[in-house]
Amino acid sequence: MSPTPMIAAEDVARYFDVSKPLIQRIVAREGKRTLRAVDGISFDIPKGTTLSLVGESGCGKSTVARLMVGLYPTTRGRVMFDGQDLSLARADSKQRSRMQMIFQDPYASLNPRWRVVDIVAEPIRAFRLIEDKQAILNRVGELLTQVGLSPLDGQKYPHEFSGGQRQRISIARALSSNPEFLVCDEPTSALDVSVQAQILNLMKELQTRLGLTYLFISHNLAVVRQVSDRIGVMYLGKLVELSPAESLFQAPRHPYTRALMEAIPDLEMTGRQRIPVGGEVPSPISPPSGCTFHPRCPLANARCKSEVPVMKPVASAPHAASPLSAGDAMVACHAVEEGRAHA
Repeated sequence: MSPTPMIAAEDVARYFDVSKPLIQRIVAREGKRTLRAVDGISFDIPKGTTLSLVGESGCGKSTVARLMVGLYPTTRGRVMFDGQDLSLARADSKQRSRMQMIFQDPYASLNPRWRVVDIVAEPIRAFRLIEDKQAILNRVGELLTQVGLSPLDGQKYPHEFSGGQRQRISIARALSSNPEFLVCDEPTSALDVSVQAQILNLMKELQTRLGLTYLFISHNLAVVRQVSDRIGVMYLGKLVELSPAESLFQAPRHPYTRALMEAIPDLEMTGRQRIPVGGEVPSPISPPSGCTFHPRCPLANARCKSEVPVMKPVASAPHAASPLSAGDAMVACHAVEEGRAHA
């Protein structure tokens, strides 16, 4: 594995100005309002691996996805792509062609007026990878075959395909520039369960065959467990836990991660006690002081209300099914740091 990660986020933040127009603010005597969609996160993804980000709706997952491919500039921090600052590589078409994105809704991300052959060939033409028209058609046919479709499907329009087939077209389009890094923003959320499995199996097969690196965004824990090497848990724009996939499911450490695990249906009917999380997600415009999870956390104390926790490596939990060495997991929680999480 290369020592240089494919992608690395270093204290990345993205804020949005959601203030009212100036005249309205003057009349109402209000100040500016800032939405902290992503508020200082750091992680890296080694080449050929998959990092998944999970969390409730509105926690900033999709904003992170757009930051990683340069669709949004960072308010603070930087994104490093293969050792190079992404903000400096925006004008470099060769560098840009090495990353692509698969969007959430296959019904909205494909141009309904274009034939599939033109949709899949768009990145090839945009980055001028192939000039000959017949060679482009041959390449599109190869890509459609690669994702389980027929080259003849290139002459059809998106409305002639099912949701799963449309997502396969989206994957073919993403692969057409020969990328090394793919950001998958909830690529299966709009599909039924059986089609989800087909798409996930296809993506894992392509990763193995082509050596792809994935950033996978999802709120479905069953999906991320199947595809991930590591999982990051987000809450209100921050990473609260980052851990190897199986370790996260066997021994979740952060109280919020435990709450997410409690939401998984107990199909074996073990009758274990569940502790629901009360309250609602605070507004990212005016987040709570200290740890943003403290208003809903059963382990919160005075320190949690005043001091912002930072990500720190933790040793394996005593009840972990497979022991981990210190540093395998990172958690931002005062209760875990002080040992109160096991009380």
